[in-house]
Amino acid sequence: MRNIVLMALFFLVACSDAASHSTQPETQAPKSSASSTSKVGEAPVKLKIHVNDTTFTATLEENSSAKAFAEFLTQGELTLDMHDYGSFEKVADLPRSFPRNDKQIDTDAGDIILYQGNSITIYYDKNSWNFTRLARIDNVNKKRLQQILGKRNVKATFSVE
Repeated sequence: MRNIVLMALFFLVACSDAASHSTQPETQAPKSSASSTSKVGEAPVKLKIHVNDTTFTATLEENSSAKAFAEFLTQGELTLDMHDYGSFEKVADLPRSFPRNDKQIDTDAGDIILYQGNSITIYYDKNSWNFTRLARIDNVNKKRLQQILGKRNVKATFSVE
């Protein structure tokens, strides 16, 4: 009888040990939406850029630079005098520096770029350099941007939607 009890005890310990080392995935309760940083159905933050009589929307990049710039704009809109540079971009100095996520990229019409952490550029043509992309203007092409931005200096107002 004593052998049967010892064998039963050994069997229970062995089964318990095997269960604790199981290779089966454990099921987890779904995460609460309250702990998530983005809410279901919530639209992403968009930039608004007003130049002359036209307002554009732009989709932000997913980087710390774009996030910092958008957070800065929650304090109020930012109006900048932008001057033409090289017949392919409008550029202005920013009132403060932002984090950089520079990498070698090819720009295209509609790209909004952070340059050197303290300048902002709206491209209406192509360029290639070490930049941080902040956003991309939605639904616009090179010809339309050239018409709106022109060859002269412009005032551009940036805000968040």
